[in-house]
Amino acid sequence: MFPSVIRIATRKSPLALVQAQCVADKLQAHYPSLKIEFLPLTTEGDRHLSSRLIEVGGKGFFVKELEQALLNHEADIAVHSMKDVTMHFPPGLVVPVICERADPRDVLVTLSGGDLSSLLQGARVGTASLRRQSQLLAFRPDLQVVTLRGNVNTRLQRLEEGQFDALVVAAAGLERLGFASFVSSQEAHSLVLHFHVISTELCLPAPGQGALGLECREDDVAIQQLIAPLNDPETRDELMAERAFAVRLNGGCRAPIAAYAQVRSDRLCLRGLIAQPDGARILRGQKEGLIDEASSLGELLAEELLTQGGQDILSTLNIYDDKHT
Repeated sequence: MFPSVIRIATRKSPLALVQAQCVADKLQAHYPSLKIEFLPLTTEGDRHLSSRLIEVGGKGFFVKELEQALLNHEADIAVHSMKDVTMHFPPGLVVPVICERADPRDVLVTLSGGDLSSLLQGARVGTASLRRQSQLLAFRPDLQVVTLRGNVNTRLQRLEEGQFDALVVAAAGLERLGFASFVSSQEAHSLVLHFHVISTELCLPAPGQGALGLECREDDVAIQQLIAPLNDPETRDELMAERAFAVRLNGGCRAPIAAYAQVRSDRLCLRGLIAQPDGARILRGQKEGLIDEASSLGELLAEELLTQGGQDILSTLNIYDDKHT
């Protein structure tokens, strides 16, 4: 017997609210009579917008309050961007549903147009991600990569104000906020913004980028059955490989690591990397195997990169230590 009401915990940011509404719309399509309530929350990550998350506690800062609401029975599910979700869940909570992934790539946003090659010498590029920073500097060592946090609209406003020459943000976030076309340009605020999608060969995505996950209580069978139709098996398989890679490295999307898996027929191809933040050294690898081997492929690729020098890179950032070997 399904419940007649479901309460969705979400962050208060515009993007998070849009993502929660997207999940609500999909549930409503399956269950027209279902009543849906939202519980918008401010997370610790939202309160520390001036620092890199690696300096103030990492990706868990985006989910703790939502998870506590689940444990307190104040909400039934929490909607997360999977790239923000910690590698291990609190006791009593699970993520049984991974929704179909949106575009996992990154996007260069400028006022002048063009791609990364077109940026002026020494251009100021805003991002909060060491993963992006390392790959940008590997391609263009002359760039000035400057820490940039805040919601997407705030970032775009700072670009318009001239604080940056370019931004790098997730394509999925732009798409969900209504910036549907990255082909040429789009009116926003008072100026025209230009978008250029960055290939995964140049900038490999974060584990889980573009995918939404639904977290709930492990013992709440009725809710798990209710949300089950939203699960996308292919995306879930891809994220199993990507997250296994990240778990083995004790890292996440704001560490200088990247992982992107693609299901092709009955096989899965996983690419991953570990990088120095300055881009001077990037270790890359690839594994391919059966879909059922998704987790082991992630672990094997991580082991391979660790032995090639990745352990030394991560240890200098206090991301990896011997107890994880």
